[in-house]
Amino acid sequence: MPITVTAPRGVLTSAGEREIMPRLIAALIEVSGLAGNSFFTAIVGGTVHILPPEQIYAGGSNRPVVMVELKLPNIGLASLEARQSFIATATAIVAELSVPTHRPENTWINILNAEDGAWGIGGIQYTGEGLIAAVMAVA
Repeated sequence: MPITVTAPRGVLTSAGEREIMPRLIAALIEVSGLAGNSFFTAIVGGTVHILPPEQIYAGGSNRPVVMVELKLPNIGLASLEARQSFIATATAIVAELSVPTHRPENTWINILNAEDGAWGIGGIQYTGEGLIAAVMAVA
């Protein structure tokens, strides 16, 4: 379940650039209720992209937006409450790891769901049912 963070250089602290992905991964695992599940933990990862500030835009103008995009199979964070919990937690993580001048409205969280069977790892296609079976097999 990939997480992508895109941020303008200088918005995340240097520690924030290193810590943001492990903290977001831990947040997703926790919000999903699957802490300690080795299968689920192994399939959550991501990348951090630090771009020159002049390459980040919002509302048609250059703006220091930090974007967190989470891509999940359609069974992931299935309820409004679970999505809200991840959004609130991810926003707080960005705030903790950013410079003091970073404003909350410049943190955007986007959760995308793949259709059933449109998600896979290592050449293995997973349906929602298949993922649940894999998670339960190690529970």
